[in-house]
Order: sequence, then structure tokens, then C-alpha cells
Amino acid sequence: MLSGIAIYKRYGALDILRGLSIDVQKGQVAAIVGPSGCGKSTLLHVLGTLDRPDQGQVLINGTDVLQLSPKKLAAFRNHHIGFVFQFHHLLPEFSALENVAIPGWLAGRSKAVVRQEATRLLDKLGLSHRLDHKPSQLSGGEQQRVAVARALINQPAIVLADEPSGNLDSINARELHQLFFRLRDETGQTFLLVTHNEELARQCDRVWTMRDGMLS
Repeated sequence: MLSGIAIYKRYGALDILRGLSIDVQKGQVAAIVGPSGCGKSTLLHVLGTLDRPDQGQVLINGTDVLQLSPKKLAAFRNHHIGFVFQFHHLLPEFSALENVAIPGWLAGRSKAVVRQEATRLLDKLGLSHRLDHKPSQLSGGEQQRVAVARALINQPAIVLADEPSGNLDSINARELHQLFFRLRDETGQTFLLVTHNEELARQCDRVWTMRDGMLS
């Protein structure tokens, strides 16, 4: 599903990723844990093609994504990778439904079909009564569920989540974690999470610990 092979990343004189490798299987909820500043988010950005390594390979469903042209890589990312970030990054001027639909529209899909799929996803995530609400009218937990729906709209091969519950209270965090596992069980969705949440990590199918730019 997702493989990172011998990945190196350096910023100036600082080695962040030191030749690490990782392999996530289809249908897993996997997690990377470790102290702040150890390179977890850098690794997630490299695996999600938001940043390039200095050396190494990233394979998603057998495609060596770092060999794609910038235009093809952007299209591949939009179709095959979903992202959930700690601070949602919802567009404030658009409704929940529109925020979810935008990646599908950018992919060139039918507006009507994408709108229908966005409605279905938001209903599945318990937000059918919030379709027309803008982010400022939603709670933190609701905003994060909208972000999850947005990540799923193009039926990506994998969803990458960077501290997805880090900005939520304990109740909303637990509900979000349960949502990941429900989506895995119901749809076979694959997730790779960067988290400090020990409760979430304990539930995952696979957990790596990052130290000194390496995984164990």
C-alpha cells in the first residue's frame, strides 16, 4: 500500500530522517509516535508528497511517486492521498458541504456527483444537519469530522493524519479515534497517524516509535 524506502532528509546541517523505511498495509490503522521535534511530521509530509526527501523512494500502490512530474504528482496526490491536520485547514468562506466537495471538484469530477458523495460522507459522520454551516459555526469536533470527510471524498488509497486529535478535548478526541477504526472496518480504509495520544496508539494495528531520525 504505502512504502517509504531508505528515506533521508536534512535541513541545513541537521539530519531529520536518517535512512528510515516504513511499510503500511492496506486496511491498517498505523501510528507513528515519538517526542516533539523528532521528525514525525517531516516523515508524514515526505510520505504524502508534500515534501521531497534528499534520498529514498516513496511507493503508493506500486507507483514510485517521486518520479512523477510536478503536474502528475499533484494530480496523483489529489486522487490517492487524503490529509487530516491538527488545525483542520477548512476554508472559512465555504460551507461544510463545499469544503468536503472542493477536492473532488478540483479532480474534475461531476459537481453533482461530488456534492452527492460529500452529503453521504457528512451524513455518515453525523453531520447531516450541518451541511450548510460554515466552519465558524461548527465545534472543534465537528470541524475535524468535516476535515475527515474532505480527506475521503476522492476515495484515496491512504489517509495521512498529523496529530488529528491534538486540538480536541478528550471526548471529541475519543470520538474521532473511534471514527478511524469504524471507517477501517466498514470500508477497508487505510490510515497512517502521527500522534502523541497514547490511547489512540495502543488501539492501532501497527505502531512505530521515532527516535533520532529512525523508526523502531
